[in-house]
Amino acid sequence: METTEKNKLIKQILWDYNIRPEDVDEVLSGKKKLAGHYTREMIFQKIIETYPWFTIIQIISPNEIQLLLTDQLIRKLRSPSLRKKYEFVQKRLHQIIPVTG
Repeated sequence: METTEKNKLIKQILWDYNIRPEDVDEVLSGKKKLAGHYTREMIFQKIIETYPWFTIIQIISPNEIQLLLTDQLIRKLRSPSLRKKYEFVQKRLHQIIPVTG
């Protein structure tokens, strides 16, 4: 995904804050701790609550998704159907991506 399109998607989820998409990208990549008041986990949660799966994997790599998609984050998702969906995604990612550590 091109940077301009990725920045547009990021702006759409943070429309009510004056946060630069570049700052969000640096938080997602682990280079910064915060973009405004948003942590990496908070941004990731907003992304998975907003966008379809095929858009999400263009913004964040499956390896990063595997790291961020924790039981704790899944419990915070606002809808039961979304929680169920991402419980399945979490299990599948653990099956297909070797755990590094």
